[in-house]
Amino acid sequence: MSLAKAFFDVGLFTNQHDAQQRFWRELVGLSFDHTLKLGGGVLQHRYNAGEAVLKLNDARDPLPSPVQAPIKELLVALNGVNERSTLQDPDGNRITLLPIGTDGVEGLAVRLQVADLDASQQFYTQVLGCELIAPGALRCGKAQLLLEQGDTPPQDDQQGLAATGLRYLTLQVFDCDAAYAEALGNGAKGEREPVTLGTTARIAFIRDPDGVWIELSERASVTGKPVA
Repeated sequence: MSLAKAFFDVGLFTNQHDAQQRFWRELVGLSFDHTLKLGGGVLQHRYNAGEAVLKLNDARDPLPSPVQAPIKELLVALNGVNERSTLQDPDGNRITLLPIGTDGVEGLAVRLQVADLDASQQFYTQVLGCELIAPGALRCGKAQLLLEQGDTPPQDDQQGLAATGLRYLTLQVFDCDAAYAEALGNGAKGEREPVTLGTTARIAFIRDPDGVWIELSERASVTGKPVA
């Protein structure tokens, strides 16, 4: 899969707007970029972590707790951070701050707990074209995905995208429709077919074997071409 940006973005949902905004601005130190109105009472506050984006989706309506939460940790590599430290955001998400380059991490990285390490590695290499750099460690563009074997099988999670916590990864691609068709052809589960969001982006969603939502986004400001 051809990526339009070397780093994936990470999206989380919350009902704690003020506390989360303070956390990411003041405690973590990410720079706020802008806010998007997603509809359905959701505002997306976008924070820059190098070339990656932390997407804080602030929901007006009460959010359910996830049936399962495969994204166990978000790693954030920043200038000015001198040593590794681990925090919890207001919703209890595990956030680890790192000096840039620690263990090869730049921007944002995620640690996923998976039911079948081999199956997950196969998904990320064959469906998304990630590079396996060590057992349980993959490079997606320049970003890292860290997989750890869990001890329970994935549950049958029919829950929608909007639930409290770290919920999805976003890969920027040059052609959303082609990327979505390619992913399905390689065995991915399709969740939302491509749709156009005004002049901003064309997006689709697939899910990994453990239920992590993965957004395929053809964003005009990234690709440099108008959204079809």
